Order: sequence, then structure tokens, then C-alpha cells
Amino acid sequence: MLRMVAFLLPSPRSLLPGGWGWHIGTRVHVLRLVLGGVFDRYPKLEIVIGHLGEGIPFMLQRLNKHLPRSLTMLQRPVAQFLRQNVHYTFGGFNFMPTFLNLLLEVGVDRILLSVDYPYCTMGEARDFLKHLQVSEADRQRIAHVNADRLLRM
Repeated sequence: MLRMVAFLLPSPRSLLPGGWGWHIGTRVHVLRLVLGGVFDRYPKLEIVIGHLGEGIPFMLQRLNKHLPRSLTMLQRPVAQFLRQNVHYTFGGFNFMPTFLNLLLEVGVDRILLSVDYPYCTMGEARDFLKHLQVSEADRQRIAHVNADRLLRM
């Protein structure tokens, strides 16, 4: 039995920050900002996170279901903060199914092009952007229009 348990546990090397740990930590910190009421106190505050949302978009429906306003005492549902106060970059997550989930959950106006150097190259990010099944106008939003608007460039 002990041998089987040891086999099922991941090795410490597999949990290195770039492969797993960073994403979990960032996700938890963003949710702490929301649940701590930061965006209630500062409703115009906007943050940018990478890696197609660190798994947050996949959890939006569940977060709303299990963290209702009656429990959180927030002014808006949790997912609404994550759709209106957070912007999401590629950050080296050039994976079509993950991108499509993000697009469906938060909309094109919240997605920004980025590179996760040294884990990914600008060429990889550019190729991913080029092959997205979106309109040319949406591709331009992701490539620069959204960042221009957010950063007032």
C-alpha cells in the first residue's frame, strides 16, 4: 500500500513553479483580491494576469455557484469581478482549447497578447495569434487594441 501511495504522489521536480506552482499561487492570490473585497473598494481597479487566466476561467461557473453573494457579501458575483476587473494574457499558454474557454468566458476585449519568455518565444505567440479562429478585428484587439486601451497608449 505504501508503495502505491508513493507512486501516486508527484515528484517535487514536477511541481516546480514554471510547470504548476506559479499558476496555483497566482490563481489563489487573484481570488483573495476578489473575496477580500478589493474590487468592491476600488471598482475601477484592473489587473492583468497571464497564462490564459491561470485556470480561473475554467472555474467561473463553479465559483459563482459555490460562492454566492449571500456567502461572500460582495457587491457583485465573483465571476463578474473576474470578467470586469481582470485582463488575461496568453503568457505562453498557446493552447487552442484553453484559449476558446477564456474567449467564451470573458470575451475578446479582456484578452491580450504576451510571451512567457524564456519558456516561449515571440514567434510561437505570433503563430498562435495568427491561427486563432477569430475575426481580423478580434485578432487586432488581442494583438494591440486592448493593451492600447488599457494602458492608455
